[in-house]
Formats: sequence, C-alpha cells, structure tokens
Amino acid sequence: MEGSNQKNAVIVFTVAIVIISWFIWVIKKSRKGSVQLPPGPRGLPLLGNLPFLQPDLHRYFVKLSGIYGPIFKLRLGRKVMVILSSPSMAKEVLKDHDTTFANHDVIVSALIATYGGSDIVWSPYGPVWRMLRRVCIQELLNNASLDAGRALRRKQVLQTLGDLYARIGTQVDIGEKITETIFNTMTSTLWGASLKGEEASKVASEFRQVMGEMTVVVGQPNISDLFPILTRFDVQGVQRQTRRLMSWFDRIFVSILEKRMKLDAAPGEENEVKDFLDILLKLKEKADPKTPLTMTHVKALLLDMVAGGVDTSSTTLEWAMAEMMHRPETMKKVQEELDAVVGKDNILEDYHAANLPYLDAVVKETLRLHPPNVFLIPHTPSESCIVGGYTIPKGSGIYVNVWAIQRDPSVWDNPLEFDPDRFLNTTGNKWDYRGNDFRYFPFGSGRRICPGIPLAERSLNYVLGSLLHSFNWQLPKETKIDLADKFGGVIKKLNPIVAIPTPRLSNPEIYTQLLTEV
Repeated sequence: MEGSNQKNAVIVFTVAIVIISWFIWVIKKSRKGSVQLPPGPRGLPLLGNLPFLQPDLHRYFVKLSGIYGPIFKLRLGRKVMVILSSPSMAKEVLKDHDTTFANHDVIVSALIATYGGSDIVWSPYGPVWRMLRRVCIQELLNNASLDAGRALRRKQVLQTLGDLYARIGTQVDIGEKITETIFNTMTSTLWGASLKGEEASKVASEFRQVMGEMTVVVGQPNISDLFPILTRFDVQGVQRQTRRLMSWFDRIFVSILEKRMKLDAAPGEENEVKDFLDILLKLKEKADPKTPLTMTHVKALLLDMVAGGVDTSSTTLEWAMAEMMHRPETMKKVQEELDAVVGKDNILEDYHAANLPYLDAVVKETLRLHPPNVFLIPHTPSESCIVGGYTIPKGSGIYVNVWAIQRDPSVWDNPLEFDPDRFLNTTGNKWDYRGNDFRYFPFGSGRRICPGIPLAERSLNYVLGSLLHSFNWQLPKETKIDLADKFGGVIKKLNPIVAIPTPRLSNPEIYTQLLTEV
C-alpha cells in the first residue's frame, strides 16, 4: 500500500512538473510573439501609476527617464501614457511618423471648451482641420494681416507704458502687468476694431475674468479622462463648470458679433484698421461649401488664440524679466542694443525687431529654459506604431518632454545657465521656432506645430523690448529674485516679481505724449 502511494506521488509530481514546464514554455513563446511596450515602473491594479505621480511632473519624468531611458510608459487608470525625453524620440513621433501621431489626445473639458472640438487645436486631423489651419496660416497670420493690425497692438502697448509712467517709483507686479498687456494686445488684434472706448475695456475685463476661471477648470486633472466609463457621471463636476463658463463666453462672443454687424451696417463706418474678426467674417461668406467656415469655427478660433496665446506669452515674458533681473548685465546689454537702434528720444515700434538680434536671443533663451507647454499638447497615435523599438498602442497619450530636452547636458553646454549668446554665436545653424531641430522646439513640430508662432514672435519681442527701452527696473530693497517654478497648465514662477520702474527716455514729454496718443 505504501509503495503504491509513493508511486502515485511520483506520478503526480511528474505530471505537475510537465504541466508547469509546458505553461512556462507557452508563456515564453507567447511573449516572443507579443508586442513589447516601453519600460516603466510597476503600478497598482486598476489605478496603475496614478498614486505615485509627483506634483512637479516635468522633474518627475526626468527622474524616471534616468531609470528607464528616453522612452518609458506609465499607466494611469485605463490610460497608457508614453513619455519621450530625447531629440531622437521626439523626431520619430513628430516627423518620421507625423501622420500617425497627427491627432491630439483630447480631454473631455477641452471638447466642451472648444464647441465640440471645432477649433484648430482639438479638431481631429482631416479636411476640417486642414481648412482651419489654412485660414490661420494663409489669412490671419500672414505678414500682411499682422502688419494691418500693428496700430491696434501699438495702442495697447502705449497704454501700458503710460500706466507704468504714472506709477514711477512705486512697486509693480510685473507678471500681472504683462498679463494685462498681452491680453489687451491679443484681444485688440482679434476684435479691437469692432469695439471702442469703455465698451472695449468692459468686454476685455469680463473676458479676462472668465478666461482665468476657464484655465483653472480645464487645467485640472479629470478622472473621466483616465476612466472614460465615468464621463457620464461627471464625478468632479468639471464638465458642468466648463459648460457654465462656455455659456458666458458665448454670450460675450454674441455681443461682439452684434457690435460688429452694426458697425458693418452703418454707412461711412468702414474701418481702415482690420482685426482678425473682420477677416474671419469675410472668409465665412466665401467659404468652400464642402468644408465651410461656420460661425462656430469663428468663435472657436478666436477662443483658441486667446486661450493659447495669453497665458503662454505672459508667462514667457515674466520669466524673461526674472532671468534678466537675476543677471543685470543681460538687461543692460539689451538696453544698449535698444538705444543704438531706437534711440532714447523715440518709442520702440514693432518693426524695429528685425534689427534687435540680442533681444530676440533673450526671448529664444527664455523659451529654451522655460518652454510654456513643457509636454507640448499630448499627441495620440491613430494606429499602433513602433517608436524607439517599442510598440506604442493606438490611443496612447504621447508626452514630449520639451523642458527636459532643452535642458539636456548631452545636447546643450551649461544647460541651466541663462545665456542668450548661445543663439548668436552659432556656426551653420540658424535657430528658429519652426521645429526642424529637435534640440529646440518650444512651439512643437510637424503638422500640429503651433500656428500662432508669427503673432507670438512679434508680441513677445515688442512688449519685452518696450518695457526695457522705456524703463529701468529695480527690485525693492532687501529683495532677491528667486527662480522657483510651479507646475500647472504652463510652468509659471512660484512667486511673482515685484519691481520698481524708473524712466530712462531722454525727455519726460515723450511719456506724457503717450497718454494723449491712447
């Protein structure tokens, strides 16, 4: 009996070994034929890596890329995120497989905030998107249209200089003043010829308030984007808040459009100065019936430019002022260039920019160290694709860590040093914003590169140059500049810059003349 039991045990043990060996062989064989996803840290069931995310995502991702390499993945709920941290990986996605990654990874609140994705940012790649891009590039942002709006932008910048002159010797929150200037400059370019005086100021004030709320709502993490099954429940109330703000936006747009219609109908009221709204309404009337430019598209494009332009541009200029106040010799060098080109008895005009290479280098270096959209706008592949030897699943969110690439010591000499000369002393390389060099592409690259680059370039250089040409800036006593940042929709300064302006033009009458011009 005992011998029989031992024999049975041996048989059971042998069978078990055979089954286990077969199971291991099947697993290994299946893995050889299965897709190989990028490496990454292990997560928890259902939640994935969500509980382990750190507040400063840009730095957290740099830490992870040091462990897993220039391409790695995270799982956030049901969502796969792929993070790219090298020029070669960025090139594969944004150039080599540009068509596959031509769509942005849409979030629920963004769809609501853009009339169902009727804008150029969130519209899917296809005929409508191509029509919208053509409108932006060929009609709105060409040199002729930008030149036509010069007087509108100039008026807003002169208003800022006049306001600052009235506050000589007092402390000014530079970031706040820059945001107000960029906002007024942007909205003036978009619809400034349609509204006048107090009415224009009232609309601008209301729009800025709503835009601030919208930025917070759309920028907050939404669990519905990670677990789509929860979208219908709106657990955090993000959709509800976004719809409330969009109804407010729509009311403002309707008001602006009504004013515009009255202006067009009034005899003898033809505007010499053309704003973007004027151009868009004319394009709407003669649009291609196959892919028409609708009034919804018009409103979505206007909202795109304000939402995409104000926060990023004002943040960039605040960083530029912070870096120069941290390195006063750089500010002095910019002012010397301004004095040589413009003189101290004149006001800077935006056409002076072509002769101000050092000012341009300061803006470029600011965008290198402090790109406003640190991960660009996340892309998503329309089909599974091989990148860096790994399979990127269809529908993944692709985050290109521009912040890390533009600070990479293997790419840049002394990468953490603010040195505008690196954009002047170059051999065989012309640094620009076109996204052809994947060491430097603060506005993205490929089909979905930011279409607003021409307007941003003019506005950044003009506003920054005007602040530095007309005023000296000093910190209050016993105050030091800190360069700490905080992660959000864009990476902003943690603490605002407060500084004291003093006049530097040769004649005080130049400043008083500003007030009469506006």
